[in-house]
Amino acid sequence: MQITNSGSPIRRKGSIISACIVVGALISAGLVLREVVLYPRTDDAEVTANFIGIAPVVEGPVVQLPIHDNEFVKKGSLLYKIDDRPYLYALQNAVAAQAELEGEIENESRRISSEVNRVDVAHAGEQNALANEIRATDEIEIAKAAIARSEAALTQAQADESYAMGNFHRVEPLLAKGFVTVDDVHKARTTADAKVAAVDQAKSQLQLAKASLLAASAQKEQAEAQISQSRAEVKESAHSVLVLAPLLAQREQRAAAVRLARYNYEQCSVLAPFDARVTNFTTSEGQYVKVGTQLFTLIDNRTWWVLANFRESQISHTRAGTPVDVFLMSDTNAKYRGVVESVSFGVTPDPDVVGKLSEGLPDAQRTLNWVRLASRYPVRIRIIDPPPATLRVGQVAIVKMRSN
Repeated sequence: MQITNSGSPIRRKGSIISACIVVGALISAGLVLREVVLYPRTDDAEVTANFIGIAPVVEGPVVQLPIHDNEFVKKGSLLYKIDDRPYLYALQNAVAAQAELEGEIENESRRISSEVNRVDVAHAGEQNALANEIRATDEIEIAKAAIARSEAALTQAQADESYAMGNFHRVEPLLAKGFVTVDDVHKARTTADAKVAAVDQAKSQLQLAKASLLAASAQKEQAEAQISQSRAEVKESAHSVLVLAPLLAQREQRAAAVRLARYNYEQCSVLAPFDARVTNFTTSEGQYVKVGTQLFTLIDNRTWWVLANFRESQISHTRAGTPVDVFLMSDTNAKYRGVVESVSFGVTPDPDVVGKLSEGLPDAQRTLNWVRLASRYPVRIRIIDPPPATLRVGQVAIVKMRSN
């Protein structure tokens, strides 16, 4: 009975210890699970940066090459220079051609200015000729009216002459018989002579009116001829003014040729577009380089990232702006601060699962793998204030998400 009584407290202590161990294990498991879910880590990560291949835009022999492989260059530093003399000559030729065209335009403008004056003079001559035509037409109508009046006056004068002569021939024989006096005969003769003179005067007026008609008709014909000539001069001068249009159309073409030649000339000297590290250097002075042939690579030293591959079950709580601790395998003691910029939303599907994605219908696999591995999605992490001359593209990194 004593053994039983003495063993009871021991069993209670063992139960309490066991319960504490279980609770501690559960708490530890919960903390580990929380740490893994909320603050995952991975060593499947690499350092990366933007890099560009440097290739010439113009071709020619390299005359200056002041850089070396793996050298750090500042923005605006000379990378290389191609012999620019052919491009300088081409630029000078384009500038000269542009100046020649401007000279032609200026000379043609002066000539056209005189042609414009000729057009104005021709227009004035045309207006004057039209006025002369109108005036000549009016004079023709006046002359025709004068002819009609003169013909009527001549007819009346001839009738008066015929009557006066008949009266004289009747009165003159009566003088011998004493039926009329000498004064009556003299008066009849005078009247007949006056009517004859009136007929001559009417004929003269008729001839003068006809001459005026001929003169007015001649003036009209001259005015019409002057109108035709003035209109021809206006048309010819206006056609001469249009000659400047083709020269003006060439102005932008010559200017574009100058800009292209200047661009090619400026591309002979290539400067660093940003602070960078030179790598993959494969050329030397004297080499004849061609357009588009890459000479070396520039690694942008301004911004560095780490691309970390996380399992799909680890990124459910990862958002842009999440702080990250970054360690390099080359120096695990140094910690770098980073921040998540983005989380990928797609990777290449596994062909063993979804088949080949091609035209037509998907080529689905007919086998089933019992062990399914979680997909990994790259997370882009920007390194804050990266130290100069430390990071290299492709370095293995270890990243761990942390709380704010």
